[in-house]
This record gives sequence, C-alpha cells and structure tokens, in this order.
Amino acid sequence: MATGERGPRERMVFSAAQLIRRDGVTATGLREVAEHAGAPRGSLQHYFPGGKEQLVNEAVEWAGRYASARIARFMAAMARPTPGRLFAAMVRQWTEEFEATGFDRGCPVAAATVDCAESVTSTRTAAAAAFAAWRQPIARELAAMGVPPRKATALATLMVSSLEGAILLARAEQSVRPLRTVARELAPYLDSCAPRTRPDPCLSAP
Repeated sequence: MATGERGPRERMVFSAAQLIRRDGVTATGLREVAEHAGAPRGSLQHYFPGGKEQLVNEAVEWAGRYASARIARFMAAMARPTPGRLFAAMVRQWTEEFEATGFDRGCPVAAATVDCAESVTSTRTAAAAAFAAWRQPIARELAAMGVPPRKATALATLMVSSLEGAILLARAEQSVRPLRTVARELAPYLDSCAPRTRPDPCLSAP
C-alpha cells in the first residue's frame, strides 16, 4: 500500500515503525509520530487509546507482517529457488537500502526488543510474534524446497538471526560487508539441507 493510500491510523503505525527503526522506542515520541504521519496530534488518542505502548506494539506487528510479505515477493521473483538464494534475497534488501540511504535505520522489531523486552511485557510479546510471523513463511518455503519440516523451522531461525546480527554489524561498521559475508558463507550450508536443490556457485564462491 502506497503512503498516499493509507488512512491516518495506518500512516501513524507506519510512521512509528520508521521512527523506531531510526531512533528506537524510547526516543520516539508521539508528537514526532504525528508529524511524520501528517496527522493531527489529537487523533493519536482516538486511534490509540492505549497510548504509546499500543502504537509501538502495532508498529512492531506491522513490521512482522511486512517481513512475512517480503518472503512471498522474493520467492515469486526466483525462477529456481534454493534456500541460499532466498537468504541472499533477504540480505540484498538490506544491502540495497544501506547503499542507497545510509545506515541510520535498522529493524524496528529488533529495536523494540532491545528497548522494551525487559520493561514492557506486551511489546516483548508483540516482538516475539513479529519474529514468528517472519520465520513461518521462511520455514514453509524451505520445506517446499525439500528441507525436512523440523529442519526448515531451525533454518528459518538461523536465517533471521544471522540477518539481524549482520544488520547490527553493518550499522556499527557503516559497511555492507557483514551482510555480504553472511550471505556468501551461509548459502552452501543452507542449500546442502535441501536435497532437491543444488548450491549456487555464484553464492558459494569466495
């Protein structure tokens, strides 16, 4: 959905996710969210009677749905899908963003987890659900490629965890090198877990 097609409520959820990506939960204020969304500040109480906690949780949930939908788009773009190619597509989304716009924004779910996991139970729960919503379609696609179901679930966790760690390193180093490294190094192992696929020599080359 394009930004112009969103209603005020959807714009505020989207804006909260974008600001959390950049500034974290603590530094993201309701006034900043309303300004970013181009919405009247008074509408926040109308749409989010639970205040900032509700807005943050919905932004985290949105991020989980977005990540899940991206998996379907990556798969649709691949003529010969393999686990390594799927992971490469997940990584490429971030390398392209960092190269185009810089390293000031990361994953909103990770940011909310870091800021709130120990202090806001509902946000921790929302973050866990968002990560699950991301991992589930990955595991499903891996199983369709021939990875045994239990292994597919484990590999989905490995892929998300590796990507999140590489995003953090990339932002710290101001370089996409960590992202490219995990894509290159993990691809042969991922492909070896799917007997119906073959490793991509371009991904596994040093």
